Amino acid sequence: MIAPMRIATLNCNGIRAAARKGFYRWLPRQDLDVVCLQETRCSDPDLADPLYRPRGYHAEWLHGSRPGYSGVSVYARRKPDRVIRGFGSSEFDREGRYLELRFDKLSIVSLYLPSGSSSPERQAAKFRFLGEFLPHLERLRRSRRQVVLCGDWNIAHREIDLKNWRSNRKNSGFLPEERAWLDEVFGRLRWVDGFRRVDPSAEQYTWWSNRGQAWAKNVGWRIDYHVVTPDFADRISAASIWKKSRFSDHAPLVLDYDHEF
Repeated sequence: MIAPMRIATLNCNGIRAAARKGFYRWLPRQDLDVVCLQETRCSDPDLADPLYRPRGYHAEWLHGSRPGYSGVSVYARRKPDRVIRGFGSSEFDREGRYLELRFDKLSIVSLYLPSGSSSPERQAAKFRFLGEFLPHLERLRRSRRQVVLCGDWNIAHREIDLKNWRSNRKNSGFLPEERAWLDEVFGRLRWVDGFRRVDPSAEQYTWWSNRGQAWAKNVGWRIDYHVVTPDFADRISAASIWKKSRFSDHAPLVLDYDHEF
C-alpha cells in the first residue's frame, strides 16, 4: 500500500504575516510532502530566520523584483532534480509567478496568476498573462510529464465556485473571457481541476473578502486550484480545504495523490 503524497497550496498573503498567524506551527502537524505558497511578498534578507526553513523540507523561493510584491515558494520533502524559475515571459517572470520543481517524471508548480481587480491596467496585464501562459500549458501537455500546477489562479470557473455569482459577472475573476480561458484549459487542453475530480459539492471556497463578514457567512470564491494532467488526476484520492484556522484571506487547499514521493 503506497502512502498518499499530500500536496497543499496556499496564497499566504505575505509569508511573514502568515507566520505571525501560526502557519509554521500548523505545518509540521499536516504530514505534507509538498507545500506551494504564493504571494510570499519577501526577499532573501527577510528569510534569515530559521523559521522559514522548516525541518525536513527542501525550500525553493522565487521573489518578485518589486519589494513586497508577489513571489512564490515550494517546500518539498525531497530535493528536486531540477528547479525552473519562470515560464519564459519577459513581462511576468520578473514578478515571481512561476516556480517548477521536477522530481523524476513529476513536475510540481507553484503558480500565482495576476489579479485584475485593482485597475483596468492590471486587468489588461492579466489578459496578457493568460495569452502568454496558454501556450506554456500546451507545451507542458506535450512534454508527457505528470504535472500538478498548484496556486492562486484568480479565476472562479463556474457559478458553483463563488457565492454571489450573479453580481460578479462583470468583475475581475469571473469575467466571461476569464471563464472561457479556463474552459479552454479544462476542455481542449484536457487539464483537470483536481478538487472537482473528487468533490462536486457547492459552497466550497478558498478565498473570502475582508469585507462584510464574508468569512463568517462563507461568502467566498474558489480561486485556488490543483490543475493536473489527466493521468495524474486519476491518482487523486482525497481533497480538503483547511478552515479550522486562518493564516491568510485564502485557505490551504490539500489534495492526496496515490503516488510514492
